[in-house]
Parts: sequence; structure tokens; C-alpha cells
Amino acid sequence: MNLNLITIAMLLALLIPIYEVCKDDDIWQKMLAFSSIASKTSILILVVSVMRDDWMVGVVGVIILSVGNAALMLLAHLLKRMNDVSDY
Repeated sequence: MNLNLITIAMLLALLIPIYEVCKDDDIWQKMLAFSSIASKTSILILVVSVMRDDWMVGVVGVIILSVGNAALMLLAHLLKRMNDVSDY
């Protein structure tokens, strides 16, 4: 199977959480959708780096995959704590 077809399929799969973000007003659903977008984008970067045979782009994809979701989880924890404080 051609890697270009895989890349196009990955781009189409990336549109699903973007649609979910536009549709839903719940902040937790948006956080999950943004986490999914970050993961899928970093995997897409890794596929492109394999296609181009460029390991520097692959390193960027790995950094986004590992650090990007950690920052998103920190933001989710902060929002949860803010909701806990506002309940008192």
C-alpha cells in the first residue's frame, strides 16, 4: 500500500475530532478532542518523516507526541482544580 494513501486516510481521520470540537460545548469533550488531534498530528508527522527519509522531522514528531499530550493533561488538571475551587 502506498504511503500517500495512508497519509490521506490519516488526514481524513484527523477531521473527526475537529468536527467534534465544533459540535460540542462541553469543555472535557473539547479537551479529549484536542488530545486526539495532537496525537494524530504527531503520528502523521512521523509517517511523513518516513516518507521523506528525514529523521529530524521524526524527532520533532516524537517530541510533539510525548510533550504535547503532557501539556494538555496539565491544562485539564488545572481546569478541574478551577472547577473544584468554584464549587465552594
